[in-house]
Amino acid sequence: MRIDLHTHSSASDGTDSPAELMRAAAVARLDVVAITDHDTTAGWGEAADALPAGVSLVRGIEMSCEGFGERGWPVPVHLLAYLFDPAHVPFARERERLRAERVERIREMATLMARDGLPIDPDQILEEAGPSVGRPHVAAALLRAGVVSTIGEAFSNLLAGGGRYDVPKYDTPLGRAVELVADAGGVTVLAHGRARSRGGLLSLDHVRELAETGLGGLEVDHPDHAPADRATLRRLAEELGLVVTGSSDYHGDNKTIELGDELTELVEFDKLVSRATGVEVLSR
Repeated sequence: MRIDLHTHSSASDGTDSPAELMRAAAVARLDVVAITDHDTTAGWGEAADALPAGVSLVRGIEMSCEGFGERGWPVPVHLLAYLFDPAHVPFARERERLRAERVERIREMATLMARDGLPIDPDQILEEAGPSVGRPHVAAALLRAGVVSTIGEAFSNLLAGGGRYDVPKYDTPLGRAVELVADAGGVTVLAHGRARSRGGLLSLDHVRELAETGLGGLEVDHPDHAPADRATLRRLAEELGLVVTGSSDYHGDNKTIELGDELTELVEFDKLVSRATGVEVLSR
């Protein structure tokens, strides 16, 4: 079984439409694919309608959170939430707040760049990207304008955290996010929790605390994880009885990663699904 539980569509910062993502999953010979756009379920319907025969769809999101870092201060963290009821009111309201936070942050970042003479249009970026706009959309605009030569260059320079154009945002506290998803019948997996290239690392003791309050799993096999960090997470998952997942974090043309580059074992997938009561895995 080929199971990829972390992908993005154009409903957030991927380049494939949800339908194209489903067709790409079939081409990649995936048996199971999860659509996990940032803070939105907007791609769920289109993905379900386009689901090819032989591919099962796990509906989820990647949530923007804040956790307690190894060095004693808050760090940004992503949390994968699977198979929750999208109509659950408290969680729906929190996702709406996160999307609004995203829009205002990107508007301010792009406006600062335009004021400094960079040839980008904040309104055009927001119009093209929609409510799940993020830094990759600004990076794409900078690339089209010839300001940078690659998306990576934009992130390491103009869009770097703590840089001239960085604008803070209020993400959901990680413990609260785990509770919201659980209350909505979903199951949570900490995304790329040892991705050192992304900034400060989440404290492993915080992960232990989250496991006591409902965290379901750890994304261990991820393109941004070094072998030693995968081993650390695998040991931690075994210690805490958490599901172990592997995922590509596919973004289409926005990243060089391909669907199925990292995979989840069937036994781990079955554990994850057994813990969810919100919505079912879809199959044709």
